Amino acid sequence: MTKDSTVQPTTHEKAVAALKLLDAEIARHDRLYHGEDSPEIDDATYDALRRRRADLAAVWPGLVPEITKVGSAPSKAFAEARHAKPMLSLENAFTPDDVGDFCDAIRSFLSIGLFEPLEFHAEPKIDGLSLSLRYENGRLAVAATRGDGTTGENVTANAMTIADIPHRLKAPYPMIVEVRGEAYMSKADFLRINEEAARTGGKAFANPRNAAAGSLRQSDPEATRKRPLRFFAYGWGEVSEPIGETQAEAVARLASLGFVTNHENRTLSGQQELVDYHTEIDQARLSLPYDIDGVVYKVNRLDLQDRLGLRSRTPRWATAHKFAAAKAATLLKAIDVQVGRTGAITPVARLEPINVGGVVVTNATLHNEDEILRKDFRVGDTVIVQRAGDVIPQVVSVMKHKRPEGTVPWRFPDTCPACGSPSRREEGEAVRRCTGGFACTAQAVERIRHFVSRQAFDIEGLGDKQVESFFSSEDPAISVKSPSGIFTLARRQSSAISRLENMEGFGTVSVRKLFEAIDARRNPTLQRFLFALGIRHVGEGTSKLLARHFRSFEAIMKACTEASPPAGASDKGNAQWQDLIAIDGIGSTSALALCDFFSDSGNIREIKALLAEVKPAEEEVEVSVETAVSGKTIVFTGSLERMSRDEAKAMAERMGAKVSGSVSKKTDLVVAGPGAGSKLKQATSLGIEVIDEYTWLKLAGTS
Repeated sequence: MTKDSTVQPTTHEKAVAALKLLDAEIARHDRLYHGEDSPEIDDATYDALRRRRADLAAVWPGLVPEITKVGSAPSKAFAEARHAKPMLSLENAFTPDDVGDFCDAIRSFLSIGLFEPLEFHAEPKIDGLSLSLRYENGRLAVAATRGDGTTGENVTANAMTIADIPHRLKAPYPMIVEVRGEAYMSKADFLRINEEAARTGGKAFANPRNAAAGSLRQSDPEATRKRPLRFFAYGWGEVSEPIGETQAEAVARLASLGFVTNHENRTLSGQQELVDYHTEIDQARLSLPYDIDGVVYKVNRLDLQDRLGLRSRTPRWATAHKFAAAKAATLLKAIDVQVGRTGAITPVARLEPINVGGVVVTNATLHNEDEILRKDFRVGDTVIVQRAGDVIPQVVSVMKHKRPEGTVPWRFPDTCPACGSPSRREEGEAVRRCTGGFACTAQAVERIRHFVSRQAFDIEGLGDKQVESFFSSEDPAISVKSPSGIFTLARRQSSAISRLENMEGFGTVSVRKLFEAIDARRNPTLQRFLFALGIRHVGEGTSKLLARHFRSFEAIMKACTEASPPAGASDKGNAQWQDLIAIDGIGSTSALALCDFFSDSGNIREIKALLAEVKPAEEEVEVSVETAVSGKTIVFTGSLERMSRDEAKAMAERMGAKVSGSVSKKTDLVVAGPGAGSKLKQATSLGIEVIDEYTWLKLAGTS
């Protein structure tokens, strides 16, 4: 697919700047949508964030890691329920070309020829709340929301009030089956509820999705019973026995167990049939009794789904083809700047509030000053706002014929708005940064905010306001100037004259709960600990890759400290550097950022202070089956004949092997197919075992 070059970053630095903005927005909207049922944007706008990030990954391979987080942390208002199998999200398609890319990727992964048959199961994408229903011996045992994909909220009592959810399955049934589907509210019922709210002075819901989510999360099941919720079943998690050989057969089996399935589901072949189905459903969507925001395509054969497997947060065998977004015109009232934890100064558009397809848009995060100057955005302009695109929400163009007299081009400030230090834009970078470093209060505050965020340490009770209060305090018993200070707060309070209970916003109970929340985070996962450090270019995906590869923080720190990056064009760096960039998915940009971070004496002091208070757990890699390749470092080179290299890599990782992109002394095994070149020669010179594809499959237990 041809991308619009006017919105693609032209350098690594620009890509990194765009990535930072996108990840922050994604995390925020995940929390609002999944955790608080109070989204500020619609699905099309959210999808645009994911789409932009995927484009960055395609253009800058190795720079942009996969997003591993799904949804949001489960609410503390309900007991937690862990999913036996993760509830994943879906990749998105927006155009026929995207659908073609999806089909081509599947054929390439499975080595299926262009003219060989490939069936898909297609279904409308219901705009509701995802549920997983676990049945044991035919009876409903647990109903759970998606939550963060691994752990959801236990809403069993509320789910049992929904008429479409059977308390007991129709025989014959598997002894264990987790049925996945969508709880939703029909358009007619949504209108009736809001009309009743208007008559009684109650709270009206913004849309049927919010109404469904709010109804299911009632503390009293009787309140849920009064809300007319429905449920469509479309998938499954853990099952004790197969329920079909194809997606279509499995969905039919769910219907035979007593579930309602969608009558619009269809089995199709090829890209054109999928696109035609999307057009048909789009044209019929207004007449459907429920809200949809696209259609979902799934590879029909379940054995092919198994071979395709999963990415970190999405299955390879499915995608959601979304509907187009809306646009509107509004006034650009101001352009402000914000300072991030790495000193990046980001321009933000302040807009006259405008309702774009049911969502009120007031702010837009702009990429950088080049974006503003190139498109010539000026305060006072009438601009076109799009709730889908490359940023969320995006100001896409200026209506220059409506420009009032007296407007002037916007200029980036020469100094940091937080500390007054000069702002500097290094050669080749799109981002302007504050030069104040640790002296910049905005950067220091943002580092702490990042550290306690949901994706990092997730400390309950330490929100933005509390972080700012602790940071601004000059009282040594209360002040928190760095992440490590969070974990010494209770000790400092034990002998203090000034008490935290006397600070505005705190009391005896809230202080006790805060200290309990802090203590509960003294043994974080390795991935969370690494991500919380706020290393440039090291997001959640890269943190996960590093955790899986090194298994312990000590090993990560040692590798990054000893690695020596290339000193020039002819230099390849030392062996440790080569080992670091050989990790599949780690690019040179992330590796260099890691080396820079661990070479800074201030960072090392803070890490030592943190490790005196917390102990990150060693990573335990989940292995689906133990084989002779478990724990080995494997390199694939050349062409494979029975499967694609991508499929071979995915298979190796499922069996606990580490897949590397280059050969080194730490490589245990090289799988070489026809056309193997320099990697094969290097393996031979190092005395590393080399095998062919047949032997690899035998080792893996799949021959």
